[in-house]
Amino acid sequence: MDDGPVGPVVLLVDDDAAIRRAVGAGLELEGFRVVRASGGRAALAAVQSVAPAVILLDLSMPDLDGLEVLRQLRARGDDVPVCVLSARDDVDERVRGLQAGADDYVVKPFALEEVTARLHALLRRRPTPPDAVLTVGDLTLDSRSHLARRGERELGLTRREFELLRLFMSHPGEVIDRARLHDEVWGYSFDPGTNIADVFVGYLRRKLEAGGEVRVLQTVRGVGFILQV
Repeated sequence: MDDGPVGPVVLLVDDDAAIRRAVGAGLELEGFRVVRASGGRAALAAVQSVAPAVILLDLSMPDLDGLEVLRQLRARGDDVPVCVLSARDDVDERVRGLQAGADDYVVKPFALEEVTARLHALLRRRPTPPDAVLTVGDLTLDSRSHLARRGERELGLTRREFELLRLFMSHPGEVIDRARLHDEVWGYSFDPGTNIADVFVGYLRRKLEAGGEVRVLQTVRGVGFILQV
């Protein structure tokens, strides 16, 4: 008897039943196991019960919107990767989703192939070595406690910002281009067609300079970024 897909579990959250059916069926053909939720509250309950490997999350839902779902997940320490589904190609909405803790976003309408590629990329995230402690200048990053500091000030980084800083601190003084950031931080082996690396470098830079410190994360125009301390 066919027991269906045995791949990673995707929690598909959307209040549109047609999207749940079509996207869910497509992902199952790609080897994912799909759990469907029609709203934010159902999504939070499903995360507890099925422990998905990755979440596809619509932002606009009537009961509890996707931003609030993200905030609640991150507030309780759940670091499951989340790809936001957005009906609007709006920079401000994308930024709000990323700031709330999303790892990626896809604008509707989208191709199933693109969604599948992004999910695989999120699932390929490189694990942080559990015993890695990095110190570069006045920056300290401790992977065991997931804490990063500049001097005595804790930076309060999100998981993705933490991974980004870890890459820069592992290669101080080296120019890192966007393709490498996409590959090593997001797991993309393709051009995602977005400015997601620049957005997160901006978030990280603001936190690094929040105490009035000098800029250490520099832009190399036309190439990428470099940590100089």
